[in-house]
Amino acid sequence: MLLKRLEAYGFKSFADRTEIEFDKGITAIVGPNGTGKSNITDAIRWVLGEQNVRSLRADKTEDVIFTGSSQRRALNAAEVCLTFD
Repeated sequence: MLLKRLEAYGFKSFADRTEIEFDKGITAIVGPNGTGKSNITDAIRWVLGEQNVRSLRADKTEDVIFTGSSQRRALNAAEVCLTFD
């Protein structure tokens, strides 16, 4: 079973609907600090049923929902979908 796609909306730093395709040959996700790399693994763990919010680097369950910024209002829900092959 291979993870083919991740779709996230409102989960942590993913304020906009974000889609990531995991094509053959993907071995790492790289980028500058603070761009959401760890939030990708947190989203996968959350969807697969992680119950301990501390494992998702949060203090309370509500912390997985996008809390807003100076340019964007906070959201009231988080959604993550995984597609496996």
